Amino acid sequence: MAARQMASFASHDTGTLYLVPTPIGNLDDMTFRAVKTLKAVDLIAAEDTRNTQKLLNHFEIETKQISFHEHNTQARIPELLERLKQGESIAQVSDAGMPSISDPGKELVKAAIDAEIPVVPLPGANAALTALIASGIEPQPFMFYGFLPRKASEQRTALQALAEARQAVIFYESPYRVAKTLTTIREIFGERQAVLARELTKKFEEFIRGSLSDLIDYATASARGEFVIIVAPGEKKVPTPSEVPIDSQVQTQIDAGLRPNDAIKAVAKANGLKRQQVYNTFHGIKEDQ
Repeated sequence: MAARQMASFASHDTGTLYLVPTPIGNLDDMTFRAVKTLKAVDLIAAEDTRNTQKLLNHFEIETKQISFHEHNTQARIPELLERLKQGESIAQVSDAGMPSISDPGKELVKAAIDAEIPVVPLPGANAALTALIASGIEPQPFMFYGFLPRKASEQRTALQALAEARQAVIFYESPYRVAKTLTTIREIFGERQAVLARELTKKFEEFIRGSLSDLIDYATASARGEFVIIVAPGEKKVPTPSEVPIDSQVQTQIDAGLRPNDAIKAVAKANGLKRQQVYNTFHGIKEDQ
């Protein structure tokens, strides 16, 4: 298929889809261009219209909103595309930060591009980069991952794929799961330097810097606000499960919060061994010859 190119500011018969970042905490981070754009468009597609209305009220923006979130994406896209084709311009916003970055947006962008509708991104606030530049960890190269899968097995698979990355890795996490997620990261990555950033741009903005173990202690004792986790690059090859003694694997799982029997079962599955074999090895029971 031939490559297609469209200048965002060239004359065209359709409307334009604007991707407008919103502040991640401090309303003073709203740009003049963002305010001007939200006032000028015909419609604002918002992740949460109630949340966005507070922003619009603050800046005296009277543009009409329509909801556009992860639960109505497929139903809403045809309607938004039709309005764009009829010449209306639409601004797409998420609750905080940039659309499409761990927020809704990417499906609408792709649909607009496929329909040859101009897509214009505005620069603005982003939690990952805001945290990275103040982290003290080497910022280049880096990998942004966002939220890890919630299911434990899927999370571990994702982290195994990242374990040997030779760059900083950035995650997002909620206060309810941050301690557990950090524990799993340490188990798979090994001990590394890392940073927790919370309440970015707000009154109680905080950076917690140290080893993963230090961060786990902090998160276990006190975890409030949304977190950005930045993990420094690994310095050596991370051992695969087969290279780590079975008893050590089981103990690591127990230290991470699993019950002994569950830890033995998980290690047996990961190594393709019988549960009884792992049980005997962990408890120092010699098998009959």
